[in-house]
Amino acid sequence: MRPLENLTVVEFEGIGPAPLAGMMMADMGANVILVERKSSNPNAGLNKENQRNSADFVRRGKEAITLDLKKPDDIKTAMRLIEKADVLIEGFRPGVMEKLGLGPDVCTDKNPGLVYGRLTGWGQTGPLRHLAGHDPNYAAITGVLSTTIRKNNSAAPTAPLTMVGDVMGGTMMLLWGIMCALNSRQQTNKGQVVDASMVDGACYGASLLWMMRAYNMIGDTVESGWADGAAPFNDAYECADGKYVTICSLEPQFYTDLVTRLDLKDHPVFANQWDTSAWPEGKEILRNIFLGKTQEEWCEELEQTDVCFAPVLTFGEALQHPQNIARGNFAEIDGIAQPNPAPKLSAYSPNIGPVPEIGEHTDMILASLEEENSKS
Repeated sequence: MRPLENLTVVEFEGIGPAPLAGMMMADMGANVILVERKSSNPNAGLNKENQRNSADFVRRGKEAITLDLKKPDDIKTAMRLIEKADVLIEGFRPGVMEKLGLGPDVCTDKNPGLVYGRLTGWGQTGPLRHLAGHDPNYAAITGVLSTTIRKNNSAAPTAPLTMVGDVMGGTMMLLWGIMCALNSRQQTNKGQVVDASMVDGACYGASLLWMMRAYNMIGDTVESGWADGAAPFNDAYECADGKYVTICSLEPQFYTDLVTRLDLKDHPVFANQWDTSAWPEGKEILRNIFLGKTQEEWCEELEQTDVCFAPVLTFGEALQHPQNIARGNFAEIDGIAQPNPAPKLSAYSPNIGPVPEIGEHTDMILASLEEENSKS
């Protein structure tokens, strides 16, 4: 049985983290109906063959219906879909759905059990609610982005785009809210509105960082603790070929393994792991050591050890890494490499659905609505 096969989700077309949430629900078996907007540009979002680009795989596994939400009849059709849905997902700026006549008050009046999922950058309230923004902006005001700053403006890898605000703060918190609301509905038979803000979610998702701050492991000063770039045993280092490797030999046994393998066990700078006065010199020593070999050579030497090591791979290289292959973390569908669903469930192996063409299921969905209407 597909874990979410009894759920019907109506997703209003958007970009970024909201469609990703719909994709994840479809991967786990939910019936996700994607309401696409008719565009004044007939080629918007299409490739040369006048089909939706298969690279837009956040649409995979969904049924697509095209509606003109400026037309009353199409708004009525959207409402008929919502009346039958368990979950609604929308990622517009605050007030847009209300202007369309599809705000939460109207929808939940028609469907009291509806879980109305709203995802925005700043939230439905607050002084920034109507403003544009992107992942770095949302991560910036939470304090999280400051932990990636380096004194020497190092080109070493830091925070990847989309992961903090869009995905952790947005997609994952929206899904968490939806799951909580669905569970609550089992007890009350009533849905509720999920106001997911990427800023709120990034703050919440950074709880471990805030705990580390409370323990003075990180602070408000750049490179003030072991976790934010000050310690030599926790950083990314450039190799002889210009590629990077990472180490995070935090626990004493892992630190001992690191300095032993690098022939530094008897070096006075590395005698006391927590002598912060020795950290700058220690970092410079490690920087020069790692520059002495290529990334591949370091992998041969350290990857099968407990020094807490990993190479910094490109997307293409990640596809070929034995760990990712063994876990089946990626698939190639229609020539497009893309992540497989996670986490892995013991009783369900997701079958990824195809990327639909624009409005591919419009006639089928409309016919189903008409059939239901005739029966009632």
